[in-house]
Amino acid sequence: MKTILMTGFDPFGGEQTNPSWEAVKALHDKTIADTHRIQVLQLPCEFDRSLALLTAQIQALQASIVICVGQAGGRPDISIERVAINLNDARIPDNAGQQPVDTPVVAAGAAAYFSSLPVKTIMQTLRQRGIPASLSHTAGTYVCNHVFYGLMHYASQHPELQRAGFVHIPYLPEQAAAHPGSASMSLDMVRQALLILAEVTITAEKDICISGGITH
Repeated sequence: MKTILMTGFDPFGGEQTNPSWEAVKALHDKTIADTHRIQVLQLPCEFDRSLALLTAQIQALQASIVICVGQAGGRPDISIERVAINLNDARIPDNAGQQPVDTPVVAAGAAAYFSSLPVKTIMQTLRQRGIPASLSHTAGTYVCNHVFYGLMHYASQHPELQRAGFVHIPYLPEQAAAHPGSASMSLDMVRQALLILAEVTITAEKDICISGGITH
C-alpha cells in the first residue's frame, strides 16, 4: 500500500492550538481508495527545522503523496495553495525566535513552484460536497510558504514523489471567538475536507480547466 504523508503544525503566534495538527492527527492510518494509507507528522513552526524533518520523513516512509496543512487565521474556507515562492519574509519570529527577512528558502532555487495537486478538481469537489473552498495564489512568506516551497523543490528532484502541495484552513470556532469578526470552520468539517482532498488527489488523473483566478 502506498503512503500519503500529511502534516500539520504546532501552535504559533500566541495561539494555544493549531487546527492543522488537530485535524491531521485524527487521520493517522486512515486508508484512502483501498490503495493508500495516511501517515501524519507534526511540524514545528520553525524555519529550516520544519523542512529538515519533513524531507527526512518523506524519505523514511517513501511517501508517494505529501499534503501539508497550515492555519490561515482570517481566511473563511479551505484554501488550496497554487504556488510557492522562494522567499522568507517573516512578520513575526518563528517558535525558535528566528525572523528571516528577504532571504531565499533555497539559495539559487527557482523563483517559484506550482503545486502538483489537482487543485481545481479539489476545489470543485469540496464545493459540490458542501464545504467552502477556494484557490489561493499566495501561501504568504512565513513558515507555511517555507515548507510549501521546500516541499516542491524536493519534489522537483525526486519524481517518485508523485504529487505534493499545501492547503490552508481557517481558525477553529473557539479560536475565532478570540478574534472578533474572523471566520471559522469546525474540526469535523476540516477533517472531512482533508479526506476528500486526499481521495481526489489519488483518483484525479489530471486537473480540470475551470476559472480559479482572481481580479483586483
